[in-house]
Amino acid sequence: MLVSRRGLFSTLQMRGSEAFSGALIAARGREALVGEAGVAHPFEPPVVPPPEPGFIRLKSNENPLGPGQSALQALSGQLDQAGRYPFNSRQSSSGLRELIAKRFHAEPENVVLGAGSSEILRNAVRAFTSPERPLVTADPSFENPVNTAKLIGTPIRAIPVDREFRLDLDAMAKAARGAGLVFLCNPNNPTGTVHSARTVESFVSRVRRDSPGTAILIDEAYHEYVTARSYRTGVDLAMKLPGVFVSRTFSKAFGMAGLRVGYAVGQKETIRKLSRHKLNYNVNVLAIAAATNLFNDAAHLAKEKVRNTQARQFTLDFFESAGYQATDSQTNFIFVNTGRSAKEFREACQEHKVEVGRDFPPFENTHSRISIGTMEEMRQAVKAFQEVLGPPVTDTGQSGK
Repeated sequence: MLVSRRGLFSTLQMRGSEAFSGALIAARGREALVGEAGVAHPFEPPVVPPPEPGFIRLKSNENPLGPGQSALQALSGQLDQAGRYPFNSRQSSSGLRELIAKRFHAEPENVVLGAGSSEILRNAVRAFTSPERPLVTADPSFENPVNTAKLIGTPIRAIPVDREFRLDLDAMAKAARGAGLVFLCNPNNPTGTVHSARTVESFVSRVRRDSPGTAILIDEAYHEYVTARSYRTGVDLAMKLPGVFVSRTFSKAFGMAGLRVGYAVGQKETIRKLSRHKLNYNVNVLAIAAATNLFNDAAHLAKEKVRNTQARQFTLDFFESAGYQATDSQTNFIFVNTGRSAKEFREACQEHKVEVGRDFPPFENTHSRISIGTMEEMRQAVKAFQEVLGPPVTDTGQSGK
C-alpha cells in the first residue's frame, strides 16, 4: 500500500491502538516498539507478549513527549529524500555536522555523528583500547563500553562509585595509568550524579599528566537536564586537549531515542581516529531532518528541562517523605534505595502497571532506577509506589548513599 508524506505524517499524529503515536516513534524507541507492537529484532530471541494498555513506562530514560510537532513536521518534509543517501539529501549529514560544529566554534572535522551516542561509545572502545590498553570506567556506569570491551578482549578496570554515588575520580585517575580509554559518564547513569566543571578539569589534567597516551571520553548524554550550577560541559577541554572528546545524544532531552542520532566533539586527530570505526551512512535522512530542526530550538529544550525538573522533584519529594533516600540526580531518572531488591520492586510495580528499571549491580539488592515521565505519569506512578512500599518508614536504618 502506498502512503503519501501527508498520510504518513497524519498517521504519526494519531493516537490510540490503530496507529503509532509521534511520541512512540520518536521518543519511546525500539524498546517501546517491542512492548507495544510485539516487534522483535531478527537477531534477538522472541519477545514476551506486549503489555496491556495503560502501562506507565519509567524504565528506559526516554523523553515521554517525544521531539515535538515541529520536528515531526521536519521529518515528514524529508520523506521525499528517502531515496537519497544521507550525504546527498536536502538536509544532509554533512549539514548536521556543520550545524553542530558551529555551536562549538569548531570545524566539521571536529565532529563525528553516530547512530545514537551508543555507536560513539562502542567505537571509542575499539579505537583507543586493546588487550594491552585497558578500559577504565565506574561501577556502576553505562554498560555499553564494558560490553564492547568484553567483546574485543580489552581488560576492564571498573572502579566502584564513592559513598555519594559519584564517580570516584581519584581512584579512576590512578587506574588510568597505562589505560587506553577512560569512560567518564557525567552525569552518571544509573546513579544520576554529576561532577563539577572544576573537578572534571582537575581529573583530566591529572590523567593527561600521568598517562598522556590515555584517551578520555566524557559522556554527556544527560547534559541538557543538569541543574547543578557547578556543572559545565567538557567540550572546551575536548577542543583544547588531544585525546579528550565529548559524546552527546539526541535521545534524551531532544526526544529522539527511536531515531538514533548522537555525536562526538574533539580535536581533529582524535575525531579522525574515532571516525575510522563508524558505520557508513549511520544516520538516516529522517533523523537528520528532526535533529537539524531541534538542535537550535532553545525554547523546546528549555520547556523540556522545566518539565523534567518539576516531575523529578515531585518524585524525589515523595520518596523522601516516605523515608527512602535517593541520590542527587541531575538527569531524567532517579536512583533510589527502596530497601528491597530491584527485582522485587520492579515486579510489584508491574502489578500496578508501572514499569521501572532493570538490575544495576552491585546495587541490585537495594536500589531501583526510575525514569521520569510526565507529571501526570509520575502522579499515577507515586500512587503505585505507595501501594508497593506501604506506610512511610520513620527509621529506616538504611542509607540511600
